[in-house]
Amino acid sequence: MSVTIRAARPADVRAINGLVEPLTHRNILLAKDLVSYYESVQEFLVAEDENGRLVGCGALHVMWEDLAEVRTLAVAESHRGSGVGHRMLLALLARAMQLGLQRVFCLTFEVDFFRRHGFREMDEQVDPEVYNQLLRSADEGVAEFLDLARVKPNTLGNTRMIIDLEHAVIEDRAR
Repeated sequence: MSVTIRAARPADVRAINGLVEPLTHRNILLAKDLVSYYESVQEFLVAEDENGRLVGCGALHVMWEDLAEVRTLAVAESHRGSGVGHRMLLALLARAMQLGLQRVFCLTFEVDFFRRHGFREMDEQVDPEVYNQLLRSADEGVAEFLDLARVKPNTLGNTRMIIDLEHAVIEDRAR
């Protein structure tokens, strides 16, 4: 089965929501309003099958001059285990590299998947000046990155992971 990865368009938002919604019921991803997807559609890549149906999605959200977050990585149940998630993540990491970013963060239950792609559990501290700037963000993903107490109820059981792109080898080795 052939799948094409491309930039998302506003017309894809309802299908993106359809991919994510089943995962929100299982508390794997956080539910979002449609307006949030429309506002961030330019951050999304989608995987489209040969029939034009969206079978995967993922977003890259820039948080700082050297840092971004992989968000909303989801694959249709019918395509899980087929490499769509792998290809989506590689495309998002390639996009981060094109933007000149050095680190990519994620908050996930899928620790083994991200570990196979070079992510490690996060333990480093943020520079105090950067921390103070990031505190001003209203974005919940930034609060998750900073591990702020106010987001703890929404992130229970998730693992904060990060990859250093400067030393990463982004290739098809993760299958």
